[in-house]
Amino acid sequence: MARMFNPPHPGETLREDVLPALGLTVTEAARQLGITRTALSRILNGHAGISPEMARRIEVWLGPERGGRAELWLGMQMDYDLWLAEQRPIPIVERAPDLQAA
Repeated sequence: MARMFNPPHPGETLREDVLPALGLTVTEAARQLGITRTALSRILNGHAGISPEMARRIEVWLGPERGGRAELWLGMQMDYDLWLAEQRPIPIVERAPDLQAA
Protein backbone atom coordinates (compact mmCIF):
# COMPACT_ATOMS: atom_id res chain seq x y z
CA MET A 1 0.00 0.00 0.00
CA ALA A 2 1.54 3.28 -1.09
CA ARG A 3 1.85 6.10 1.38
CA MET A 4 -0.07 9.21 0.43
CA PHE A 5 2.49 11.71 1.70
CA ASN A 6 6.18 12.35 1.71
CA PRO A 7 7.40 11.92 5.30
CA PRO A 8 10.19 14.31 6.24
CA HIS A 9 13.76 13.09 6.47
CA PRO A 10 14.55 12.91 10.21
CA GLY A 11 17.46 15.27 9.62
CA GLU A 12 14.94 17.93 8.64
CA THR A 13 13.23 17.50 12.01
CA LEU A 14 16.58 17.91 13.76
CA ARG A 15 17.43 20.98 11.64
CA GLU A 16 14.04 22.71 11.71
CA ASP A 17 12.73 21.79 15.17
CA VAL A 18 15.30 20.35 17.56
CA LEU A 19 18.35 22.57 17.05
CA PRO A 20 16.36 25.85 17.14
CA ALA A 21 14.44 24.70 20.24
CA LEU A 22 17.74 23.96 21.96
CA GLY A 23 19.36 27.17 20.68
CA LEU A 24 22.28 25.19 19.29
CA THR A 25 24.45 25.66 16.25
CA VAL A 26 25.35 22.70 14.06
CA THR A 27 28.89 22.86 15.39
CA GLU A 28 27.80 22.78 19.04
CA ALA A 29 25.24 20.01 18.46
CA ALA A 30 27.85 17.91 16.66
CA ARG A 31 30.27 18.40 19.54
CA GLN A 32 27.63 17.34 22.06
CA LEU A 33 26.74 14.29 19.95
CA GLY A 34 30.41 13.32 19.63
CA ILE A 35 30.43 13.44 15.83
CA THR A 36 31.99 15.74 13.25
CA ARG A 37 30.17 18.82 12.03
CA THR A 38 30.33 17.35 8.52
CA ALA A 39 28.63 14.12 9.63
CA LEU A 40 25.83 16.06 11.33
CA SER A 41 25.45 18.41 8.34
CA ARG A 42 25.01 15.40 6.05
CA ILE A 43 22.16 14.15 8.25
CA LEU A 44 20.57 17.60 8.62
CA ASN A 45 20.57 18.07 4.84
CA GLY A 46 19.18 14.61 4.07
CA HIS A 47 22.40 13.28 2.53
CA ALA A 48 22.83 10.64 5.25
CA GLY A 49 20.32 8.71 7.26
CA ILE A 50 19.88 8.06 10.95
CA SER A 51 21.78 4.86 11.71
CA PRO A 52 21.13 2.77 14.83
CA GLU A 53 24.36 4.21 16.28
CA MET A 54 23.20 7.78 15.60
CA ALA A 55 19.76 7.01 17.02
CA ARG A 56 21.41 5.84 20.25
CA ARG A 57 23.47 9.06 20.37
CA ILE A 58 20.30 11.14 19.93
CA GLU A 59 18.62 9.17 22.71
CA VAL A 60 21.47 9.89 25.14
CA TRP A 61 21.70 13.51 23.94
CA LEU A 62 18.02 14.47 24.17
CA GLY A 63 16.84 11.88 26.64
CA PRO A 64 13.84 9.63 26.00
CA GLU A 65 11.53 12.00 27.86
CA ARG A 66 12.33 14.83 25.39
CA GLY A 67 11.66 12.95 22.15
CA GLY A 68 15.03 11.26 21.96
CA ARG A 69 13.93 7.61 21.92
CA ALA A 70 16.15 5.72 19.47
CA GLU A 71 13.15 3.78 18.14
CA LEU A 72 11.39 7.02 17.27
CA TRP A 73 14.31 8.30 15.17
CA LEU A 74 14.83 4.92 13.49
CA GLY A 75 11.10 4.76 12.74
CA MET A 76 11.20 8.19 11.08
CA GLN A 77 14.18 7.06 8.98
CA MET A 78 12.41 3.82 8.02
CA ASP A 79 9.23 5.70 7.02
CA TYR A 80 11.29 8.06 4.87
CA ASP A 81 13.34 5.26 3.26
CA LEU A 82 10.25 3.16 2.55
CA TRP A 83 8.44 6.13 1.01
CA LEU A 84 11.44 6.71 -1.27
CA ALA A 85 11.48 3.03 -2.29
CA GLU A 86 7.77 3.21 -3.09
CA GLN A 87 8.42 6.06 -5.53
CA ARG A 88 10.49 3.76 -7.74
CA PRO A 89 9.00 1.18 -10.11
CA ILE A 90 8.03 -2.12 -8.48
CA PRO A 91 10.85 -4.63 -9.02
CA ILE A 92 10.16 -7.81 -10.97
CA VAL A 93 9.87 -10.49 -8.30
CA GLU A 94 8.54 -14.01 -8.59
CA ARG A 95 5.92 -14.77 -5.97
CA ALA A 96 6.94 -17.40 -3.40
CA PRO A 97 4.93 -20.62 -3.32
CA ASP A 98 2.34 -21.14 -0.61
CA LEU A 99 3.74 -22.33 2.69
CA GLN A 100 3.34 -26.01 3.42
CA ALA A 101 1.53 -26.96 6.64
CA ALA A 102 3.84 -28.57 9.18
